[in-house]
Amino acid sequence: MIAEALRREIETQGPMKLSRFMGRAVAHYYSGRDPFGQRGDFITAPEISQMFGEIIGLWAAVVWQMLGSPSELILAELGPGRGTLMADLLRAAVTLPGFRQALRVHLVETSPSLRQRQGQTLGETAVTWLDAIEQLPPGPAIIVANEFFDALPIDQYVRRADGWHARLVANGEGFHFVDGAVVEDIGFPECELGEIFEVNQPAREVAAWLGRRFGESAGAALIIDYGHAQSAAGDTLQAVGKHQAVSALSDPGEVDLTAHVDFAALARAAAPAASSGVVTQGAFLRRLGIELRAARLAAARPDQAADIETACQRLINPRGMGTLFKVMALSSAGLTELPGFNA
Repeated sequence: MIAEALRREIETQGPMKLSRFMGRAVAHYYSGRDPFGQRGDFITAPEISQMFGEIIGLWAAVVWQMLGSPSELILAELGPGRGTLMADLLRAAVTLPGFRQALRVHLVETSPSLRQRQGQTLGETAVTWLDAIEQLPPGPAIIVANEFFDALPIDQYVRRADGWHARLVANGEGFHFVDGAVVEDIGFPECELGEIFEVNQPAREVAAWLGRRFGESAGAALIIDYGHAQSAAGDTLQAVGKHQAVSALSDPGEVDLTAHVDFAALARAAAPAASSGVVTQGAFLRRLGIELRAARLAAARPDQAADIETACQRLINPRGMGTLFKVMALSSAGLTELPGFNA
């Protein structure tokens, strides 16, 4: 049990940084299970409806054309879940002549069980699995990250009267937070006493890699996740088990542990790559025609029309995923006016 290993480490070495606690818990969580769907702990947008992946596929096809329709294009997904998004994307890709034939599919996934499930979902599709984004080969690329950054481990800092302190995880009657020593200023915002600021260093490092990549090679990355467009204080660490919110520190490695994405921090880290700015998922999908796609699907499958409309609204409605989830693209120079980001 990862929880016992964490307890032993805290007993011998003292309270640990939240990023270490979260990183080990998340790695264990994904290593041997399929957490997606009704029988799992949560449902992502690709599992709600095929329309989501199809719309992303059409977006990628337009970007491929904007890149000059290269004969070979690396199509990579970070944290591809069951492979559902990629399967739907590839199905939509055949609508644009030459696009599907150009694609070289790469999946960045460390979980053996999820790799197996992705292989089942994608069937005969030729796939290259990688352990890290840094292993992607050179060349023009489109990279998709849907609900990837939220699972990367964060650190939290709390403002006290004498300065900012790192929040550490201790163990006594269960795991709990304690204040560490005062830390030097790393660009903390103006906050009230007791407020918390989060820093996701691994996410910034991935963004920085994307920035370097797109400084040297043509391409774009599409990032879709829940979070905030501007950096702000707040405790967003959360855990979900069996579709119910649970205490973030209560059962490490056995529940889904995430935090909101700071999109502004990603954009800053990715400089000099161009940033599209941030739009809501609802606005993005509407601009790309998801409502028309839903109407056509409903007409073709009248017995499923109500379910199709419900799924569409769940993806775009503010009471569903439409507002909390945000979308941002990072790209190489010359890729301006990317689809979905302008009214």
